[in-house]
Amino acid sequence: MTDPYAIQPSELDQLPDRDPEETAEWQASLDAVAKAAGPHRAAYLMRRTLERAEGNGVALPKLLETDYVNTIPTAAEPSAPGDEALERRITAWNRWNAAAMVTRGAKHGVGGHIATFASAAWLYETGFNHFFKGKEADGSGDQLYIQGHASPGIYARAFLDGRLTEAHLDNFRQEAGGNGLPSYPHPRRLPWLWEFPTVSMGLGPLSAIYQARFNRYLTARGIKDVSESHVWAFLGDGEMDEPESTAALALASREGLDNLTFVINCNLQRLDGPVRANFKIVQELEAQFRGAGWNVIKSLWGNAWDELFQLDTTGALVRRLREVPDAQVQTYQTRDAAYIREDFFGKDPALVELAKLLSDDKILECFHLSRGGHEASKVYAAYKAAVEHKGGPTVILAQTVKGHTLGAGFASKNANHQMKKLSTDEFKQMRDLLELPIKDSDFIDGVVPYGHPGADSPEVRYLQERRAALGGPAPARRTHALAPLPSAADKTFASFDKGSGSQNVATTMAFVRLVKDLVRDKETGKRWVPIVPDEARTFGMESLFPSLGIYSPKGQTYEPVDRDQLMYYKEAKNGQILNEGITEAGSMADFIAASTSYATHGEAMIPFYIFYSMFGWQRTADQMWQLGDQLGRGFLVGATAGRTTLTGEGLQHADGHSPVIAATNPAALSYDPAFAYEVAAIVKDGIRRMYGEAAPGEDSNVFYYLTVYNEPIPQPAKPAGLGIDEGIVKGLYRFNTAESAGLSPAANAARIQLLGSGTAIHWTLKAQQLLAEEWGVAADVWSATSWTELRRDALDADAALLRGEERVPYVRQALQGAEGPVLAVSDYMRQVPDQIAQWVEQDWSSLGADGFGLSDTRDAARRYFGVDAESIVVAALAQLARRGEVKATAVKEARERYGL
Repeated sequence: MTDPYAIQPSELDQLPDRDPEETAEWQASLDAVAKAAGPHRAAYLMRRTLERAEGNGVALPKLLETDYVNTIPTAAEPSAPGDEALERRITAWNRWNAAAMVTRGAKHGVGGHIATFASAAWLYETGFNHFFKGKEADGSGDQLYIQGHASPGIYARAFLDGRLTEAHLDNFRQEAGGNGLPSYPHPRRLPWLWEFPTVSMGLGPLSAIYQARFNRYLTARGIKDVSESHVWAFLGDGEMDEPESTAALALASREGLDNLTFVINCNLQRLDGPVRANFKIVQELEAQFRGAGWNVIKSLWGNAWDELFQLDTTGALVRRLREVPDAQVQTYQTRDAAYIREDFFGKDPALVELAKLLSDDKILECFHLSRGGHEASKVYAAYKAAVEHKGGPTVILAQTVKGHTLGAGFASKNANHQMKKLSTDEFKQMRDLLELPIKDSDFIDGVVPYGHPGADSPEVRYLQERRAALGGPAPARRTHALAPLPSAADKTFASFDKGSGSQNVATTMAFVRLVKDLVRDKETGKRWVPIVPDEARTFGMESLFPSLGIYSPKGQTYEPVDRDQLMYYKEAKNGQILNEGITEAGSMADFIAASTSYATHGEAMIPFYIFYSMFGWQRTADQMWQLGDQLGRGFLVGATAGRTTLTGEGLQHADGHSPVIAATNPAALSYDPAFAYEVAAIVKDGIRRMYGEAAPGEDSNVFYYLTVYNEPIPQPAKPAGLGIDEGIVKGLYRFNTAESAGLSPAANAARIQLLGSGTAIHWTLKAQQLLAEEWGVAADVWSATSWTELRRDALDADAALLRGEERVPYVRQALQGAEGPVLAVSDYMRQVPDQIAQWVEQDWSSLGADGFGLSDTRDAARRYFGVDAESIVVAALAQLARRGEVKATAVKEARERYGL
């Protein structure tokens, strides 16, 4: 019979044994234990031996799972400072007011969530009382990513602290009146309180990791020492299903981010039911985080379980806890002692005997109430261990009961995420459980009252004293009175006005050259944060490697293969470039952290994130919304833009729609510049608006999206004349006329206005020439740098008209008096230029690249989509023919001549 424990010969070949006799003795000992005491005892000894080896620094693979018990035993818990009785009363008031707020709002039909904070109350309260550093002390304080559904509890605490009033609580989820509270953490809606917008989607954990990483980046570059700041991310176990939640775990471990702690509220419930009904979410998460190199702390059971574990002399209890699936643990929460005796203890004779030693009350105390996440001492021990751990990030897996203290109708019920209110009787039961001094007579007309012990009560004084000792209120967002950043020298931008002469330059390269000049600026150069997802060479950014360095917490521990080249791959501890791996999501999280540093750390940073335009808004648009929600500032650059400019890559890389998606985001100023001087003018104005002196009525809390192209073309000089820069920023200006282009049209020639954006203007200019030379038509060419900004200006004018104010949209002002119809051309879908059609007084028509992309040459792709110069000519002639300004036969003749 084959020994199942024997090492196979193939393994011995790979692992030569210098002392086979000693190895055999260890194996024999293990076999003896397994035969005498059973395989469970053998497994126990092996786990303990591996833990001892790890503790002694022996290099062994880590255990990915430990027993389903607390990481920190009760005997090893540190004594928590402070007044536990007062903290318990504070938590009781906050539980009450959180539930009251949502219940009172339910009569207006606005919804809200009660059960999440009920489960997580001690996870927050312990942090607020002892750990979370505020912003009034030295440094930047801690950064708190609050679980979105727990927001009522945070509002309740701010009410107790005097930062919110009853009027605020009564306007939870009712913001239109101007005195309301947003449903979830939202800096744009409540900018003095919330720093980070969070609610599910997995964006909170991803952003928290990169925020912790950006803190290290700021310190390493000498911008600001934020080494004392700690990032806390509060998450739900169901939220960890989102792929973004675990997308960057390895980065946090690899870079040793011991300034980061995840607190995962393991109440074993998703929105509609159990998280891992037939499995164990805590064990799964433990293995996932340990495998990624995180320090894992499990806080699963409260003090009531200590007696049970002491009675477990056979290990049967620990085995049973490990095998019971999550959904069954949830069921125990709702069933009586008899059921638990039979279903939990009745599966093992040793447990049957153990249960005989327990009263029904003891069983119910353990299975209904006693969880690690519900006891301050357990939470304090976990938090203390987390902040004292060095060398890597920590995750705390805290088991709780969703709906804890809300009564049997809420606790662990599958529907409790959708349950928005408690009855009067349920509130009275909750009051009695929490021992709150609220009288029956306080319930007027069935309305649950808010509770407050008084501004000078021991609870409020204690709460405020604890926050003062930790550096002020939390959470809190600070809008720092920062001095405007000085603009770079005008010559930096003006150098693009003269054009490139005969040299072919793509606008992508023009942007990179501009940034290269800007980072040299003595005043603001250090504040630029170049971000790129492992495509720097594609975008021609390799020249920045040796001069700026690529940020790495380890520096450069190897000799780069291209060290003998001028533009070698240089990593540095104080490197300026964030050259990420192939992760648009991670790069975007970098951008969010950098773009909001002006508020988080009081340090204005200027990030630019350059990416394949197809892989930005299409893949990470949720994070662009998060960026806008968080009031981020900076430059997003969609490179290799357009549907037809990236030759050979095919439809997966052919962006025909990013400006459409960008237009949906109110914080995004979307531009499609055609020429290098336009890029420079837009960036210059963006720096002024976001970081300098914004004009009256301008919002600085915006970000710019520029599409730039990889098509090398001679860049023209900026046209002479007034208002060009204004037109570039507002979205439209006349680049030339038929006359200024030297085409000498006849005095009575039919005339048309051609509007082009981005790379399409080059085909438009060619069409202008063909129309004049072959068809006798005079065309004026306009550069439409932003269809979206033209539309927004027009919408503002419409809104002003409804208020009784007369205002003419800029697009109508610009085109006023322009003769003939308008034909707009774009390398994007037609709906991009069609955004402004209703505000153009002239006859309107458009061309665009609708449909899927394809692999071919640029010329062939443009012919395929009908946007090349010849197609523009035919479309222009057709438009003029409808007006009777050219012969109808000209359209057919043109199609035949050009092979269309």
